[in-house]
Amino acid sequence: MTEDFHNPGLNLAELTGEIVSAYVTKNSVPAVELPKLIKSIHAALDTLKPGGSVPVSEFDIEKPSTAQIHKSIRDDGIVSFLDGRSYKTLKRHLTAHGLTPERYRLQYGLSPDYPMVAPSYAAQRSALAKAIGLGQPGAMAEDAPKKNRRAA
Repeated sequence: MTEDFHNPGLNLAELTGEIVSAYVTKNSVPAVELPKLIKSIHAALDTLKPGGSVPVSEFDIEKPSTAQIHKSIRDDGIVSFLDGRSYKTLKRHLTAHGLTPERYRLQYGLSPDYPMVAPSYAAQRSALAKAIGLGQPGAMAEDAPKKNRRAA
């Protein structure tokens, strides 16, 4: 096969067609997904030829629409674009898939302020922090005498 691939008479489109037809005979592919399959196979083969183009980026996946982005932020959870499930916090889910919040935002075209925590969960944690006095100026810090650490 490698000899045929380097054969100048072999057309990249023909090779793509052969691979797609072989794949489709053994796998069920919806008609809507067929152009995407053809494009990805063609791009993969294009990177293999001498002087081929840069490999297709993993960020070339379909970006969600503005409406989908707004719908993904629910009060009780954030809907993941990876699997469509709702999570209170996305960080652990993203880590399990090898992503950071920054890469996830970049991959799906989300704004830098896209939340990684559900609004209700963030409000609950904020109320708890305020209840125990976090974020308040410490009166005890001002009253405590400063010790001289150089005393020898």
